[in-house]
Amino acid sequence: MDKLDAALEGMGINQPFSIEAEQAVLGAAIIDPEMVSAIIEQVKSEYFYVKQNRLIFDEIHTLFNANIPSDFITVVNAVISARIFSDENEAKVYLSQLADTVPSLSNVLYYAKILKDKYLIRMLMDTAGEIIRQTQESTDADLLLESAEQKIYALRQGKDTQSLKHISDAAAKSFDRLRKMSGPDKEKYQGIPTGFRFLDDKLGKLGRSDLVVLAARPGMGKTSFALNIATNVASYQKIPVAIFSLEMSSEQLYERILSSRAGITSQNLRTGDIQLAQWDLISEATGQISDYPIYLDDTPNVTVSDMKAKIRRINQNPETDNIGLVVVDYIQLMSTGRRSENRVQEISEITRNLKIMAKEMDVPIIALSQLSRSAEKSSGRDSRPQLSDLRDSGSIEQDADVVLFLYRDAYYDKSEEADQTSAECIVAKNRHGESGTIPLSWDGAYTRFYDVDFTHRDD
Repeated sequence: MDKLDAALEGMGINQPFSIEAEQAVLGAAIIDPEMVSAIIEQVKSEYFYVKQNRLIFDEIHTLFNANIPSDFITVVNAVISARIFSDENEAKVYLSQLADTVPSLSNVLYYAKILKDKYLIRMLMDTAGEIIRQTQESTDADLLLESAEQKIYALRQGKDTQSLKHISDAAAKSFDRLRKMSGPDKEKYQGIPTGFRFLDDKLGKLGRSDLVVLAARPGMGKTSFALNIATNVASYQKIPVAIFSLEMSSEQLYERILSSRAGITSQNLRTGDIQLAQWDLISEATGQISDYPIYLDDTPNVTVSDMKAKIRRINQNPETDNIGLVVVDYIQLMSTGRRSENRVQEISEITRNLKIMAKEMDVPIIALSQLSRSAEKSSGRDSRPQLSDLRDSGSIEQDADVVLFLYRDAYYDKSEEADQTSAECIVAKNRHGESGTIPLSWDGAYTRFYDVDFTHRDD
């Protein structure tokens, strides 16, 4: 911020801040420790422009995390121990002034908003300066626009990516996350259920900011499985889902979902062989599906930047909830937006950017991927896929937090005795836990997977 201050001073521009609002927020926390929880929900350490005030807030936050009330005595003791002031008397005098300068405790959240607004304006000024500097160093307009849009979006989401953070910041955020995850609204902060119980048990649900790669040979059912998860999330959890399909049209995707939900075979929907009684099922299912918060995009050769821009537009709409899950079908059809003779390198860039996107937007991304032909059944080898079968790039395995493989014996065994309903979801990589195999049931006529019902199995 020092360079920015100097640059702005040279232009006759002062950094905006409100010393009165900073002191009022701190004073309210000292006068009424019960308000600290509400203040911490709205205020971050970096909102304070005056370093001394920022350090005092950090000590109050530390006391809160330790379940110690932040009254005058405890805060005085904390700031003295942290050596924020030169001596004890100076600390007591300043903290007394803070308590005396609070105009109204009932308005503390309004003071907090002033702090945030001033901070965002300072960050916007900083970002504007950074964008100008980048335009002088690069002539790639697309990259400059993406960088500028990303910086502005980060500000809109309240994220500051400009500086290193001390580990104590991570500790505070972790404590706050754990507290929320164990509280009455824990569903909002825990992972997102896939709708498949045994898979959720293995993964601990879909982790926010995780890149989940779902891979299989063509025709194994990976698109159907991804759509099953997407509709489960949208219908049961009411979480908005964005589906980017580079292979199938939006209408084809919808008919897959309709087949699964209406109980009408995909074959009948494709051929139009629909009985009179089935129209009632279609009508009922259509009404239900239309209420699902699912957004479809069938743009070919879409890039990660395109996806981010489209998701941001939805997230910025005050009438819609933010996208909570992204499905990409599939990686090998994506583009970087630039010509490249090296497809492996291009795929590496795509998967790396998908992971960055998941982290930036704090959403799980399920990215489908093809497997190489080495995954086909061959002499001396089990036909179940392995991580080495991921097509085009080892970076898919490297960048993914979770790698799932779909496998069906009947895909290879064409005999009448083959069990057409048996399927497996192989958790080949799980950054957060164990790997393993999840048994599933497959209903190809209706393009849907089910949990295996162990209570009614004969074996």
